[in-house]
Amino acid sequence: MAAFGWIDEQAELRRRAGLVRSLRPRPADSPLLDLASNDYLGLARHPEVTEGAARAARAWGGGSTGSRLVTGTTELHTELERELADFCGFEAALVFSSGYAANLAAVTALAPHGSLIVSDAGNHASLIDGCRLARGTTQVVAHAEPDAVRKALGTHDGSAVAVSDTVFSVDGDAAPLAELAAACREHGAGLVVDDAHGLGVLGDGGRGAPYAAGLAGAADVVVTVTLSKSLGSQGGAVLGPARVIAHLVNAARTFIFDTGLAPAAAGAALAALRLLRREPERAARARAVAGELHDRLTAVGLTAVRPDAAVVSVRAPSPEGAVRWAADCRAAGLAVGCFRPPSVPDGISRLRLTARADLSGEQLERAVQVVGETRPFIGES
Repeated sequence: MAAFGWIDEQAELRRRAGLVRSLRPRPADSPLLDLASNDYLGLARHPEVTEGAARAARAWGGGSTGSRLVTGTTELHTELERELADFCGFEAALVFSSGYAANLAAVTALAPHGSLIVSDAGNHASLIDGCRLARGTTQVVAHAEPDAVRKALGTHDGSAVAVSDTVFSVDGDAAPLAELAAACREHGAGLVVDDAHGLGVLGDGGRGAPYAAGLAGAADVVVTVTLSKSLGSQGGAVLGPARVIAHLVNAARTFIFDTGLAPAAAGAALAALRLLRREPERAARARAVAGELHDRLTAVGLTAVRPDAAVVSVRAPSPEGAVRWAADCRAAGLAVGCFRPPSVPDGISRLRLTARADLSGEQLERAVQVVGETRPFIGES
């Protein structure tokens, strides 16, 4: 077989299964109504946020010029970390080049050899990859089941950590954080949660799901966030006790060996965070839009999961049906997400719609109309 010949076989298998993915560059002035992005608060194009990015680029340059431990840490990075930690109620924060890198760092650095990682079956790929790279042993447990976490922790005598999303990206359902924390505390284990879909949407003024669950600032809780969703920028961060953050600086490979977050992204995130502090009602509006979107979709006969944050999931009949449904929505002027295996752990394909705080009633009505009119027939593959 020729070099990389197996790639052609894999491509054919994906084609037969309806799982081919492709890039679709979008123009800056796309005419589509966007319910596919994660711009929950509508801040990615807000003038204050874009000016924050531009101002940072003018001051610090186009890139951070090195890893955080060499030249990649600017005063802007430390300012963002200080304000993020204060906003979310934690002692300290550490900014990474992406939310993916933040999750890899938190899991691998906090699960050394001999430890146990208890991972929710519905966790995001970045948490799963963190478990795979960590030197500890991973046990995957049933989705959103604190008793399953408790049982798994009871089988291990050494150090342990439970890992979970706070809001799961596929169906938009929330993890039972208080119950998970209680299960961990019974066994002296830490809790690491990814609040990518909670920051800016849940909690008082968008302070996140851990804040809402009363876990902010806890000595045994570590939170990862992304700057690319509600804050409309790019990058990620880990929040937690100062000693945990100091450990990550010294032990997290995706921090030590990665180039620091670009100043423009840090400036945009900081501007968005300050805007959210000033306009906390944006978080409640995003939740209200998600609830209204769900109610309207189910009213026209679609099967949608009631959202706990801003993600609304609509079941599709098959991978091929989901792809065609999303394409038909796009042709009608609506951009929606399309989730298929292996992105969905239960194997059920879905359209994924994201609510935004800046959507109008007319836009919601139009979105529901398009999704309803383009739905596949029952039994259609």
